[in-house]
Amino acid sequence: MGKKVVVTLSAVLRSRGISLNELSLMTDVRRAALSELVNGKRENINFGHIAKVATALGISDIREIITLEDIGDEEQPPA
Repeated sequence: MGKKVVVTLSAVLRSRGISLNELSLMTDVRRAALSELVNGKRENINFGHIAKVATALGISDIREIITLEDIGDEEQPPA
């Protein structure tokens, strides 16, 4: 069994009533990059972007926007 990184930013934005456009302006991160992050389409996570998002949203615990989930063997990509 392995782990996968899950970005839970969409729930945080929804709960705070903040749009991706607003977050983009707050962080100076491209809206497209934020959209890919929120929708799980990013292969690699830019930790600079995560730091900007956390700062803009006043988040001190990264687990508010990123979690690790167990994945079964059937979901793991072949080695």
